[in-house]
Amino acid sequence: MVQKLEGHVEVFKVGLSLQLAPGVEGLIQHLLDNRTKLFLDYKYYDIPETLTKAVSQAARRGVTFLTIHGSGSLIRAAVKGRGESPMKLFTVTVLTSWDKGDLLEMGYSNHTVEQLVLFRAKMALEAGCDGVIASGREAQGIRGLSDKLLVITPGIRPDGYGEDDQKRRTTPADAILAGADYLVIGRPITGAADPVEATEKIVAEMQTAFDQLDRGLEISQNGG
Repeated sequence: MVQKLEGHVEVFKVGLSLQLAPGVEGLIQHLLDNRTKLFLDYKYYDIPETLTKAVSQAARRGVTFLTIHGSGSLIRAAVKGRGESPMKLFTVTVLTSWDKGDLLEMGYSNHTVEQLVLFRAKMALEAGCDGVIASGREAQGIRGLSDKLLVITPGIRPDGYGEDDQKRRTTPADAILAGADYLVIGRPITGAADPVEATEKIVAEMQTAFDQLDRGLEISQNGG
């Protein structure tokens, strides 16, 4: 898949489904050796000392993006482990496969999904995190908190894509227009009959959204 899509996408994500797969270390090294941006989506979550050490390992390897999870103290421990490396840390807000029912099951009876996302985004910002993982449905609200936080949006599904486990899904264009900086797209590409064609269609839709944002900015500047 990497060989097919190199030159078509900017970042490759290695997640938990590949963590113990035979050959995954070779894949990671290939991406690093070829100066390809590597998004290590392992959602590190542990006591502060362990988190600091684990994050420092990823930073030394040259990982581009790394996901972490947890409280402000854990985020600060991860920031410490990152040190002076250029690696960007992203904290998970609420998984895109979750809805209000899942929050109730976890004991969050007094929060809507958006409230919890914004609470965690604010915590991440204050703890020194570079960005958050959030649905496109909450991206605009996060932008209202700060323009310093990067937003990576998973749960991306093009129009017409079948139902699956992503409950808070958005289209590529809607996510960009809401304020997402990066889109995580898995099955619509990896499960496509022609992954390159699927990628090109999504990139074209993203570009249309970027152009729409640029036109809006130009109108705003001229009006000002």
